[in-house]
Amino acid sequence: MGLSLAYFAYRHDLPLSIRSSLYPLLGKRIHGRTGDAVDTLAVFGTMFGVATSLAFGVLQVNAGLASLNILPQSTTVELVLIAAITLVATFSLLSGIDKGMLRLSVTNLCFSLVVMTFVLFAGPTIDVLSSFVQQVCDYVQTLPQTTLWTDSGAHSGWQASWTIFYWGWWVSWAPFVGMFIARVSRGRTIREFVFGVMLVPAALTFLWLAVFGNTAFSVDAATGGKLSEKVAQDPAIALFGLLDELPLAKTVTALVALYFVTSSDSAGLVIDLLTSGGKVDAPKIQRVFWSVLEGAVAAVLLLAGSGGLVALQTASITTALPFSLVMIVMCYGLVRALYADDRQMSLDRVTLSEPKHERVPECEDPKASPFRDEVQGAPCTTAVRGRVPRARPPRRNAAVLMSPARTAAAWVRRTSPWAGRHRVRAPR
Repeated sequence: MGLSLAYFAYRHDLPLSIRSSLYPLLGKRIHGRTGDAVDTLAVFGTMFGVATSLAFGVLQVNAGLASLNILPQSTTVELVLIAAITLVATFSLLSGIDKGMLRLSVTNLCFSLVVMTFVLFAGPTIDVLSSFVQQVCDYVQTLPQTTLWTDSGAHSGWQASWTIFYWGWWVSWAPFVGMFIARVSRGRTIREFVFGVMLVPAALTFLWLAVFGNTAFSVDAATGGKLSEKVAQDPAIALFGLLDELPLAKTVTALVALYFVTSSDSAGLVIDLLTSGGKVDAPKIQRVFWSVLEGAVAAVLLLAGSGGLVALQTASITTALPFSLVMIVMCYGLVRALYADDRQMSLDRVTLSEPKHERVPECEDPKASPFRDEVQGAPCTTAVRGRVPRARPPRRNAAVLMSPARTAAAWVRRTSPWAGRHRVRAPR
């Protein structure tokens, strides 16, 4: 998602919007109703995904404050927390990417690294590091099996409540995360982009889960299962129950709140970009509107109780299903665009909708026929130095991608030392 958005925005000067990724398939039709429908779907997906995260995050922050005996666990406190997070996110959004959002994100990252380092060295460091290596190897080995597991026969409900829900949740976050990454990735190469977006975050995620997960196992074993009992009563206090054994509970409560502040302001920026057609200088009142609307949606769902959160989860999955098809089409369009870029062709040469070689040429003389001698299929030409140049035959359709076998054969012909000796050339 992010690579496709950044490539078409910064390489081909198209608007920084979801619709621009479909240009190799739709051409200029992306500026019509089809493009509007794609961007609208992305807006709904981003709104539902961020509202779900904000609602769950407020529940976790309230549980942490209640475990520290700072504030009671109630709906009123949760609404106040949503209002506070939305207010801070709005000020950060209005200050821009280079000021408030950048400083807030850097502060968030530094706090996270400090907390993770403290937990790593305050807990069983040797066991955590050895388990980290073993668990990464187990993940790689079981990845094909768990990917193709469908819960056939057992019907335990695990796949519906976990796999499908989180799949839909992540897909609904794809426009938000992809747009934000594309917005801050100008000037990067594709290799740098892939390394910085896929490999580094995945490695940090493995390390984060290994540090906190294995430390929690050790604490639970040392306390005789007390941590497991707390989590069984309220899953929202799992992190705070772990850090009760360490003097970091209050710091982590502020850190969790800061996570959702950065998510809220980034989502407001992305929705503002989508609804303004990719313009980065949209009115500030529009950013305020979308930021406040995110908090309002999360507050309404909390007031609706568990039924509202379930409805929001269903809405996230429902939105993610059609958008997953859009993502597949975006991948195909990116491949076509890279194909044209590698061969130094215009992007219009690989556009399926009205490709360049199928368009009717325009004539300088409005009274003349668009075709020479009024013959269908002959391009319009103008006199050059008293003569009419000969019409060129239509070029080969470059919109069709070569198959892997044909691509390999062409590469062999180009690199073979006998490539130019026995080649039959057509007379000019």
